[in-house]
Amino acid sequence: MQKFNVHTIESAPEKSRQTLSGMQQKFGFLPNIMGTMAENPVLLNGFAASFGSFHGGGFDEAEKQILLLTNAVALKCPWTIAAHSTFAVEDGVPESDVMAIRNGKLPKDARYAALSEISKTLLERKGNATEVEIEKFTSAGYSKAQIFEVVLGLGISMITATTTNMAGTPVDDRFKAHIWAAA
Repeated sequence: MQKFNVHTIESAPEKSRQTLSGMQQKFGFLPNIMGTMAENPVLLNGFAASFGSFHGGGFDEAEKQILLLTNAVALKCPWTIAAHSTFAVEDGVPESDVMAIRNGKLPKDARYAALSEISKTLLERKGNATEVEIEKFTSAGYSKAQIFEVVLGLGISMITATTTNMAGTPVDDRFKAHIWAAA
């Protein structure tokens, strides 16, 4: 049930409008989550800055979606699961890997599996991972420093999932083919 407004650029508070315009330009439409976050410019602008930084990092587009989809499933967020399933497929992640993550399993691709596993581990263990788990991540070809990009991805996912779950943000039509319901 939708509990908060989903703003348009025109209905949003003045301090949210420039960010909403930028997000609309980036995505080609204005995702409902951005319209929901717009109610509070501090949240929206903080999210947008983190989002921009994350998307300028060392993971390719498919890896970003693996990480964000893994987090969405762990956080049981229907909006982010639908969105990141859609983006993952569009970014070339095999449908079988998307479905594995949606079902709480690891992708078949070894690199994707290492990324998914470390992100899920950090989320479920509230930021704790063993040296062995970090070594498994770096053994898949990631740098040790990239673990901090995983941390940023966790923060972005937490902001998005908490907002959409709390606010009852409706899933955009563009993502409805990948709608998800908790088991």
